[in-house]
Amino acid sequence: MDTQKIGFKNSKGETLVGKLALPANRQPHNFVLFAHCFTCNKNFSAIRNISRALTSQGFGVLRFDFTGLGESEGEFAESNFSGNVEDLVDAAQYLEEHHRSPTLLIGHSLGGAAAILASQHISSVKTVATIGSPSSPEHVKHIFKDNLETIKDKGLAEVNIGGRSFTIKQQFIKDLKSNDFLDGLKSLGKALLILHSPQDTIVEIKNAEEIYVAAYHPKSFVSLDGADHLLSNSKDATYAGDIIGSWSKRYLELPKNPSLETSHQVVASLDAEEGFTTQMKVGNHYLTADEPTSYGGQDFGPSPYELVSAGLSACTAMTIQMYAKRKKWDLENVEVHTSYSKTHASDCENCESPKTKIDTFQRSIKLTGSLDETQISKILEIADKCPVHKTLHNTIEITTKLTDN
Repeated sequence: MDTQKIGFKNSKGETLVGKLALPANRQPHNFVLFAHCFTCNKNFSAIRNISRALTSQGFGVLRFDFTGLGESEGEFAESNFSGNVEDLVDAAQYLEEHHRSPTLLIGHSLGGAAAILASQHISSVKTVATIGSPSSPEHVKHIFKDNLETIKDKGLAEVNIGGRSFTIKQQFIKDLKSNDFLDGLKSLGKALLILHSPQDTIVEIKNAEEIYVAAYHPKSFVSLDGADHLLSNSKDATYAGDIIGSWSKRYLELPKNPSLETSHQVVASLDAEEGFTTQMKVGNHYLTADEPTSYGGQDFGPSPYELVSAGLSACTAMTIQMYAKRKKWDLENVEVHTSYSKTHASDCENCESPKTKIDTFQRSIKLTGSLDETQISKILEIADKCPVHKTLHNTIEITTKLTDN
């Protein structure tokens, strides 16, 4: 995933800072606008994991800090929920001017309510997805319920949220109350996806039910069973991103024959903040590569050597089936199991030295069908003639150059 830091002005002239994540080939088929949870920011781990899942499916994702949060200008104490909605509209305007108008809005927690309201002012948006969102913006008041009397009497209060101090003013409370969006759901005119965990203790699952009942079709609900409100488990966030991407494609325009804007067949893109998690476009297909957790990765995809092993397995299976079909042999199925390791050559003179180890692919083949011994023997011989097998045995030359594209 290619991530770019961007800035744009909101309606008050303040600079809001965001990150635009692009797929490996930097050619998104659709753009997504993400509204984070109350007092969160663009770097929140769940947002990054959801963005990664979406870019791996070819989306471009803009996530940004609302006014007064993170790196964005403005005072949080002077902001309110309506301002968040306006910030989303301004962010959509930035995408329209510099890239392409967003077609999907995603909102997490209170950001979900903001996304629903903002979508009514962004004509390009065709789909809206909410994650753990309240059915009323007023729900957020429970976070600082112990301070409500102070806010009422003095007009403001210092509130501790997640270990950080925020100033909440009376105008913020009044603004929350004035933004009831359930009635507006009936005229939303967008496809709506509601994701919520039954175990959410911050925003109870009944909120998802109220949103679903109020909305008209097309609408969908997905249970994030076992997840917490903040999707702190990366697997829950990645699952949510995968679901949103797959669901939204039913309502969005996608290129019929996407092609790489490169002279090569494969593009791999890795940001500094992503560790080993690498977004790839292989031909017309999006993949994620990673390393196991034991090697410091997040195990979101196969490792580079697993990808090489996968190529050998796939090529072997294709070659065997192609040969069997040509011979009209009864081969119902072929399974090719491949693993990679470095082992000592059998005739090494200095076996204790790591330099004497050679790359070894261990391949096992399972054949299902009515085959005699002669046919099986021939198939094993043909397996060694698959193109990838030959490539791995040949002398290989890799040329490298720097490019701006």
